Amino acid sequence: MADIEPYSPNDRRGLEQLYRRTYGHEAVDRLRFLWDWARRNPAAQAAPPYWVVREGPTLIAACPLTPVRVSVLGTEVVGAWSAGPLVVAERQRQGLGGALLRAWDRGAGVAFGGGFSDATRQRLQELRWHKPVPLACLVKPLSRRALRRPTWPVAVNRLVSALALPVVRFVSRLQPLHEEVQAIRRFDSGIDALWERVNGTLALAVRRDAAYLNWKFMEPPHVRYHAAVLRRGDQVAGYVVYRHLREPQGRVTQIVDFLAHPSDAAAMATLAGWVDREARLEDSDKIRCYATHAEFRRLLRRNGYFVVKSEIDVAVKVNAIEVPRNFYEAGDTWHLTLGDGALDH
Repeated sequence: MADIEPYSPNDRRGLEQLYRRTYGHEAVDRLRFLWDWARRNPAAQAAPPYWVVREGPTLIAACPLTPVRVSVLGTEVVGAWSAGPLVVAERQRQGLGGALLRAWDRGAGVAFGGGFSDATRQRLQELRWHKPVPLACLVKPLSRRALRRPTWPVAVNRLVSALALPVVRFVSRLQPLHEEVQAIRRFDSGIDALWERVNGTLALAVRRDAAYLNWKFMEPPHVRYHAAVLRRGDQVAGYVVYRHLREPQGRVTQIVDFLAHPSDAAAMATLAGWVDREARLEDSDKIRCYATHAEFRRLLRRNGYFVVKSEIDVAVKVNAIEVPRNFYEAGDTWHLTLGDGALDH
């Protein structure tokens, strides 16, 4: 009989065998590569990193988790992100995935999920989860290549690029920076003070303090991020985390995470202007940002960003406290970005 239990340190070898059977040897190498980093997560002691299914001495399924501390309507609770269950091929379609999702749901004060397969979305619907919230995508074009699509013919891409060039030149013009922004390699205690000031304005957000941000963006061994903070005297007024990557139709600067007070239009304009300059130095064709909060999206649009179709959505379920019925309807007061969970890994 299969038993569903929290992961224990003795399960490490069995987990490696599960990944090897499902994804191959390279997946095991990646798992080992990330293991020590994941253990340094400041919230790692608050929740098990996996739910696992044992059949005798063998692990036949697992649900990987990323523990986080979450602010929900001003109350801090323990939560966990997941990308969905992992089940060996010969035991699929036997209810193990659904059982793991129920265990994750019951064990988390707030359960987050993103990047789910269609099968996992169906299981969550059967568990009466609310409809996933789209992670809104905004793009700022910097060159005529920004509007190209890999699925379009070359002639169509060239035509669209030529027609859009006047608009691109207008929205991509550089604006002066009126405040001090500094590139950093570590977040300091000023970030903790920023979080305390901003926390009450966000209905739902992962706690963004220095310990978490340093672990999440400054210490990962597999992704290189850049970060900058906006300072006003001795006070941190905002920060932004970003990285540069190449895609089939050009180079992109991706804003992975950011934070400022939602009413601080000057801070958002300055941080956006900083990323503009960084993107140009890397010869990026566009800047992309994902954000759920309506006010942040409005401020980004004021700085040359356009809302485009998003292919990412996030499923959320709050178990630790009672929330209003309309809490899940839009997510316009939540602060979720691509840097939350494992969406950018």
